[in-house]
Amino acid sequence: MKKTPVQKPKLVPRPPVVVIMGHIDHGKSTLLGYIKKINITDKEAGGITQHLGAYEVPHPGEAGKAQTITFLDTPGHEAFSGIRSRGVQVADIAILVVSAEDGVKKQTLEALKCIQESNTPYIVAMTKIDKPEANIERTKQALAENEIYIEGYGGTVPAVPVSAVTGEGIPALLDMIILMAELEGLSADPSAETQGVVLEATLDKRKGVSATLIVKEGTLKPQMFTIIDCVISPIRMLENGQGKKVDEATVSTPVKVIGLSTMPVAGAPFRAFVTKKEAEKYNEDCVCAVPTSKNTVQVDETKIVIPVVIKADAGGSLEAIHHEFKKIADKQSKDSPVLVKIVHEGIGEVSENDIKAASGTAGTLILGFNVRIDPKAQSALERLEIKVELFTIIYKLVEYLEEVISARTPKIQVEEVTGKAKILRVFSKNKDRQILGGKVQEGSITLGGDVIILRRDAEIGRGKIKELQQQKVRADEVAIGHEFGTLIESKIEIAVGDKIESYRTVTK
Repeated sequence: MKKTPVQKPKLVPRPPVVVIMGHIDHGKSTLLGYIKKINITDKEAGGITQHLGAYEVPHPGEAGKAQTITFLDTPGHEAFSGIRSRGVQVADIAILVVSAEDGVKKQTLEALKCIQESNTPYIVAMTKIDKPEANIERTKQALAENEIYIEGYGGTVPAVPVSAVTGEGIPALLDMIILMAELEGLSADPSAETQGVVLEATLDKRKGVSATLIVKEGTLKPQMFTIIDCVISPIRMLENGQGKKVDEATVSTPVKVIGLSTMPVAGAPFRAFVTKKEAEKYNEDCVCAVPTSKNTVQVDETKIVIPVVIKADAGGSLEAIHHEFKKIADKQSKDSPVLVKIVHEGIGEVSENDIKAASGTAGTLILGFNVRIDPKAQSALERLEIKVELFTIIYKLVEYLEEVISARTPKIQVEEVTGKAKILRVFSKNKDRQILGGKVQEGSITLGGDVIILRRDAEIGRGKIKELQQQKVRADEVAIGHEFGTLIESKIEIAVGDKIESYRTVTK
């Protein structure tokens, strides 16, 4: 019997997928904006990239033949560490951005760790070389001091000085990406079963659920059926990075899929099939991880709970907010009387359902990130006393929440000792007023201050300094080591050898 020959995969070279990583303000988005000839920095609140963007960029290369590079732009803010991790897992090559003006920062090293853990080859781009304070040699030294060994400094990591303002060095950087891609031998089979990874998911009021996908194998087309987290969805429409409809997405291509059945989890793998029957057959063996609830916090009844409803524009944003909430919780002491608890969350505009979810518990906050309030919800808010705050920058949301925690934390009054003195003489006593002489042993004694009277280190009463002199001259304060005369008002008779402690009451 003649054996059917096994069909060999038709491998063809594919564009490299490049992730740009580094410190929050070292020029990642400005660099990518120059490469694209579009200034995307202005589209992000505060000039901070807060989502994972995916863009295709053609580059002529040394031979003049146009070659495509797919860029992923990841946020530098610490809160978006999950998005950065996804980006580097998908990428073939990483660019570690380091400012030639500021050098290596904490987030630079955090990005490097992420790159190294994924075993992704990388290039160092030394940015901002057009700045007056830029120093390329000092930057190279700083890299070496942090065990980033570039070419010429004891290592093999390519390093390219660039300016996103003048464009200097950027062609060399793109050439280096193409060269590294050739050395890696990147290839794929466009006719293979279509699969890839979900980069980000969003909810649009008009278009419904959409997700940015990157194709790793095969070709994605409209009318196909995707499986993400065991959910089958028809692909109604594909859009490229400029929001234009496209007929297909090939290997290494980022594309937005419109009209998914459910909100997918960012980072989830996807597969796509030509027919629904094929998808259903594959789905028979699909095993999905059951998501764990984020709202199963065991609340101590002695705690003051701040219930919070979160609405965000994308799954990555929710992920970042959770990251920041955990940081706030970690900073609080175990004895902190306040606890922040997420009672409801979702993607999309603040809706009437969100208002209902918040109205069940007094003091519930609704925090929106990069979203608006829909008209029905706005109408409901006018009837109910519910606080809604909208933010476009992650750290502003965090600052607001910390202010709320501080405001709702019960205040206690604490007495802080500001000075100690020993009584050396008793000059006179008239009813509750005593003229005394003493010497300051710690801190200082101040006019008008309250004092604790101690005898053999035990409190016997309290008083107030009505008059204060140093060397028979009126004084507002007497410091450590100096003698003084004072008139203290107190019902307790003070004796030689007693001590007084001046204190102030502060609220904490």
